[in-house]
Amino acid sequence: MKRIEATPAAVEAIGRLRERHGPIVLHQSGGCCAGSAPMCLSAEELPAGAGDVELGEVAGVPFLIDIDLHRALAEPDFTLDVAPGRADTFSLEGADGVHFTTRIRPQS
Repeated sequence: MKRIEATPAAVEAIGRLRERHGPIVLHQSGGCCAGSAPMCLSAEELPAGAGDVELGEVAGVPFLIDIDLHRALAEPDFTLDVAPGRADTFSLEGADGVHFTTRIRPQS
């Protein structure tokens, strides 16, 4: 099983963002609010750092998570989705009136 999966709505949003912005990356940070919402930024603006783990790709886009947050959450698997309303971040999808969310999937 993949460490990161996405709903059809999230895949659709990623497709729109890639068309508009070119290469992008998704990142679940360990910062404010314990990284409760992943951010989507230009790949140039958000290169992977030494403290990041790549969980996999969603629709051809890397999904990174802060390694300390990943460990604190017991290294879960995630489902990426979108929800209505803008996030309180600089994430690219906010211009579409939605924001990315993640849910932890139970491990089998």
